[in-house]
Amino acid sequence: MATNSSAGHACPSPMKSVSNGIFQGDNPLHFALPLAILQICLVLVVTRGLAYLFRPLRQPRVIAEIVGGILLGPSALGRSESYLHAVFPSQSLTVLDTLANLGLLFFLFLAGLELDPKSLRRTGKKALGIAIAGISLPFALGIGTSFVLRETIAKGVNGTSFLVFMGVALSITAFPVLARILAELKLLTTDVGRMAMSAAAVNDVAAWILLALAISLSGSKQSPIVPFWVLLCGCGFVICASLILPPIFKWMARRCHEGEPVDEMYICSTLAVVLAAGVVTDAIGIHAMFGAFVVGILVPKEGPFAGALLEKVEDLVSGLFLPLYFVSSGLKTNVATIQGLQSWALLVLVIFTACIGKIVGTVVVSLSFKMPLREALALGFLMNSKGLVELIVLNIGKDRKVLNDQTFAIMVLMALFTTFITTPLVVAVYKPAKRERNTDHKQRTVERKNTNTELRIMACFHGARNIPSMINLFEASRGTNKHEGLCIYAMHLMEFSERSSAIMMVHKVRKNGLPFWNKGVRSESNQIVVAFEAFQQLSQVSVRPMTSISSISDMHEDICTTADRKRVAIIILPFHKHQRVDGSLETTRTDFRWVNRRVLEHAACSVGILVDRGLGGTTHVSASNVSYFITVLFFGGHDDREALAYGIRMAEHPGINLMVIRFLVEHETAEGIELVDGNSKPDEECLAELKQKISKDGSIKYEEKEVRSAAETIAAIREASFCNLFLVGRAPDKAAIPLPLDRRSECPELGPLGSLLASTDFSTAASVLVIQQYHGSISPNLALDLEEGLPDSESN
Repeated sequence: MATNSSAGHACPSPMKSVSNGIFQGDNPLHFALPLAILQICLVLVVTRGLAYLFRPLRQPRVIAEIVGGILLGPSALGRSESYLHAVFPSQSLTVLDTLANLGLLFFLFLAGLELDPKSLRRTGKKALGIAIAGISLPFALGIGTSFVLRETIAKGVNGTSFLVFMGVALSITAFPVLARILAELKLLTTDVGRMAMSAAAVNDVAAWILLALAISLSGSKQSPIVPFWVLLCGCGFVICASLILPPIFKWMARRCHEGEPVDEMYICSTLAVVLAAGVVTDAIGIHAMFGAFVVGILVPKEGPFAGALLEKVEDLVSGLFLPLYFVSSGLKTNVATIQGLQSWALLVLVIFTACIGKIVGTVVVSLSFKMPLREALALGFLMNSKGLVELIVLNIGKDRKVLNDQTFAIMVLMALFTTFITTPLVVAVYKPAKRERNTDHKQRTVERKNTNTELRIMACFHGARNIPSMINLFEASRGTNKHEGLCIYAMHLMEFSERSSAIMMVHKVRKNGLPFWNKGVRSESNQIVVAFEAFQQLSQVSVRPMTSISSISDMHEDICTTADRKRVAIIILPFHKHQRVDGSLETTRTDFRWVNRRVLEHAACSVGILVDRGLGGTTHVSASNVSYFITVLFFGGHDDREALAYGIRMAEHPGINLMVIRFLVEHETAEGIELVDGNSKPDEECLAELKQKISKDGSIKYEEKEVRSAAETIAAIREASFCNLFLVGRAPDKAAIPLPLDRRSECPELGPLGSLLASTDFSTAASVLVIQQYHGSISPNLALDLEEGLPDSESN
């Protein structure tokens, strides 16, 4: 192979670690540290660039990392000897492989953290049957294929080891890769998704056991009893670790409290145990990664301890060191060794065998459990995905001389092909019918003829920061005089990313609409659920916490679909900025702004955006202590009538006073004021009903203000700024709004009034709820407004 060609002539001299600098005549690329830095940077640029290119194809990042490794190796760029000797000289490969395996060791520790033994024990018969079929048939076909390969391109290899390695390589399902594909296709909460995750978790554990068996059989120059001793010592290690480590980890976990930083000593101690376990299993003769994997499984998943370990380790390992493992594999992969019709025919045979074994085995068992054919096929394609574990098996086989260059290249291409085709095949076969608009959903707005019907609100939040104000808003909205009351759907919006901790979120997924308070949720979710439970018990309001795990580009689909399915009247979204200590608004994440805009454009119900300035403070205000002054700024139109309807409902709470200010524009002298013609009859009817309520309810006040200029409009709003909450429409029909502010608004999703009230130029401590009423279709003006400033690609 090109990378090792120099090794046969002379042993290269070892590299020094650091150079004296180019000014003293040293070439930095002849020294280990600067060369390693160059290699890491090159790997990151190539793999991340390929991941960006593959993103429109909805491929997991592992595809980009495998392809990047192959491109950097002798199959592509490595065909240039000058490049190979300059960037990946043979002297540097030991350092590169050491860093790659160190990253692999900690990544396998993270993989162990992702697997919950309790969930494996709860695996149903159906998932267990699918997992067993998905392992046994490909394993048998892999053994059969190995006989063909031994007679052609793999002559002279250790027969038993080769059989086992081929069986393991064909029977693996990549659990992390599968989770990311399911998230990308939005199948996590479907029956197929949950079945695939359960079966893949069982398959993952079985694969590690089979790999340990393969490694124990693959040693050279050994007596027949050596594999027995390796397996026996490996089992002894697992038993000892299972007895000694859990009590220690549980003791650490008990001393880590919610909301407090985890002691650095516990983190360092755990990482030291991971390294020590790696040394032990390497000494046994299995592989250092097995020890790390076992330690990861034994760490308790409850509480903040496991989450803190993930946060400390995953970004450095997954982002920096793990891609080196793919390059290390790529340097061993030379596609040029696959020459002639026979070799390419063997590649087709291996791919065909791998696909048939996984897909047929899974489909047959799925059909025997009465699954529909399309779901069974989708499940078979999903279980056929490969990934990092496949490369680990192949690399160990290559290092142990079980797989030669040609067989290794064939198996790597097989893993790449089977994973690449997973997404398009699943999309082609299994297309969950897009849910038609719910025809039973009649109450799509807060404004309605019968105000005594149940009001359903779906409030979305990104984290614990949004909770206190949301709960205080719920308290103000519950309408104590209503016969059917208030129903709240609280949706926690979680972004599914390429990070390993995203897999832990997958374990916590429940079908949208079901409560997610269970023992497995992460620490932040525990605090959120406790807050909602306390509010539900104190207020007697039905609160249904939900969770949505999706990419930012698809998050609005989850929100809109769930709102329609739950028949909610209004969706309340948090503004993409949060309040700082000094009172100014700071951007939380720009991505959240695009989510809000897409919801405004696609939702089949009313939508509100809450600009939170601490409504009620940082804690839940009980019903008896509520004392809010709420102001509705009324200019007329659909959205203003919706804001007024919401305000009237809030005014039923005994602790709330409502002020409705109607602005009247004098058309003759409306200098600097934009006039929009509209039908005022619905507005007059709405205000007439309001005046009737005022005669019966002393907590509501109504005031009319005549304005002649833009300055008078802003001055009148400033006079009303000493309140707790503003309710405004997003797009008033007749808006006495300064033209520059209206046309140059930084936040079109808030409309002219909302933008004014959320701007730094407008000083107020009041929160703002900007409401858009649903009235059967999307306004062309809305689509045009929201289009301004949207990113060129919807995939960001």
